[in-house]
Amino acid sequence: MVGPPYDCVANPLGAVRLTFEKAVGLGSETPTHPSAFNGKDWGALEVFRNFLFQESGLSKVPILNPKTLRWAQHNSLVRYRGMIQDMLGNEFYVGAYKDGGSSWRTNKFTDVSQYPMESPSDTCIWERRLLYCIPVPGHSSWTEPSCDMDSNSSSSQSREKRRRMNDEDGDPMDLVPEDEVKSSPIAKKMREDGHPSTSPEPMDLKTASSSSTMSMFQFDDKDNLPCLVKIYDSPESDLKLNDVFEFIGVLTFDLEFAVEKDDNDELSNGLYDDALVHMPPNKVPCLHCIVHRKLAVHDFLPGSPIMEPKPHLVKEIREGLFLHLKAVLGYDGVAAHFMLLHLLSKVHTRVDDVAVGKLSLNLIGLNKESASVFGTRLSETFKNLLPFTNFMPLTLEYLNSTSLAPKKDYQTNRLIPGVLQLPEGSHLMVDETQLESGSLNSVGIENTKLLKNLIEFQKVEYDFQYYKVEMAADIQLLVFSEGKSNIDPADIIVPFQPSLASSEIPVAEALEVWRWYLATVRSLPHSIGSEMQKVVEDDLVAARQADRSLGSRDFSRWLTMGRLISSSLGETSLSLEHWQMVKGLERLRKLRLK
Repeated sequence: MVGPPYDCVANPLGAVRLTFEKAVGLGSETPTHPSAFNGKDWGALEVFRNFLFQESGLSKVPILNPKTLRWAQHNSLVRYRGMIQDMLGNEFYVGAYKDGGSSWRTNKFTDVSQYPMESPSDTCIWERRLLYCIPVPGHSSWTEPSCDMDSNSSSSQSREKRRRMNDEDGDPMDLVPEDEVKSSPIAKKMREDGHPSTSPEPMDLKTASSSSTMSMFQFDDKDNLPCLVKIYDSPESDLKLNDVFEFIGVLTFDLEFAVEKDDNDELSNGLYDDALVHMPPNKVPCLHCIVHRKLAVHDFLPGSPIMEPKPHLVKEIREGLFLHLKAVLGYDGVAAHFMLLHLLSKVHTRVDDVAVGKLSLNLIGLNKESASVFGTRLSETFKNLLPFTNFMPLTLEYLNSTSLAPKKDYQTNRLIPGVLQLPEGSHLMVDETQLESGSLNSVGIENTKLLKNLIEFQKVEYDFQYYKVEMAADIQLLVFSEGKSNIDPADIIVPFQPSLASSEIPVAEALEVWRWYLATVRSLPHSIGSEMQKVVEDDLVAARQADRSLGSRDFSRWLTMGRLISSSLGETSLSLEHWQMVKGLERLRKLRLK
């Protein structure tokens, strides 16, 4: 365990060094060679997991975002939540080396050697993965965790410490002797280059770490902070493109990339991936990940109680949410019923090309004016209820000029993001009422194919220049249009018939309960008993005999609606009542279509 001199939040590298020294057996007669730890943990992970999850230390770790960036401490422990937007491959680094006193040291979870390296022969080259992460596209404001840096003592101490350093030129690097800092090749290079400083003395690493943190991080959107995440000792299958994760690790400013490396530095030359040349880490913060965890929707519900989804409780919540959706939709009850089912839909499994569980919705009969009114109100409603919401104004110019699919740029070795690069569980509202007649160019034609492929098969084609790769998606799609959409052929088409406008604003407590409801019941298991199977089969045969135009897609849609109605009521199996509700909704919808 970590002793009192070490603080897992303020000085995580101290804990890493302590566990490493213990593992290699410094001072023992038969020390362990560091090569045994290549790709393996030597006990540091247990220390941090115990601190974070057993000792409730997670709440003490500050969230890294634009608001907290100004107080972020170099080499401190931080949390970052984001989507994996690009995977930059692997990077070789000096994982362990012998210092001047012939003791083995480690560079794990950092890019800067704390002690001088003697020679290349006394080093161990290890490997880590590089991920480029961004804040989740379309994330709602309520998903942001509490990040009041004054609320925990560790962060408050960091702020006070930074203030003292600025006033008194103190040493920000705990447990690192001053002569080692001044002998650092980075500090040496800064002094040689005459790096600007407010003090009459040449700037060294101490001043660089504590002066203007914000100047080290240059990013385009001040409200969204990208992050370069370095992953250690984790199987590739654990992290996938577009997954949403919380990364907990050591924040570094990567100053060695902000200046040119010494040409004579044989230990560092050639060890870093070429991708970093085109994306220097001084442009974005870098996090050396110690612990990561994939986030589910429930992880974005701040303060919401974890309750058992009992049917009587769920039915009451369902009724309140339905009435709210009905008011937002101008008291169109039929549209509200289908909207509720749409919001509960998700891809549960895939059978060949069929994404089972999806339920896209196309509200028709809207013009520019009505789509503007109800689109705005629905957009606000979705932002209040769903963690990730996105809007697409589908115009001819938009189709002909926007990159919807991600594309690989081999010159920079980067994946250029597209609008449709979204994480699982995202909601996308498409407004086609602004679409006018005209010609589509090659980009527009490709974009219409992408949208049709997404809404029909829940797949997005990524363009790797020489070939294309279909990536599975799980995105709820809602389409506004005057008539049936040809670009986005939705599962359900509902003529929209609003009557009255409503300015209802739900209370915060109701929103929290509805968020919990939508996140919980959509993941309930589902089954159909043998008796109900017979009823369903007989009804499908009768429907087919009455209307020969019905096909497998219609029957699949009815079964999906049956599952969603059951789940919406907190039930895990289809009942006769639920099936009757499906048939009733379909009758009302078809009456409108006529």
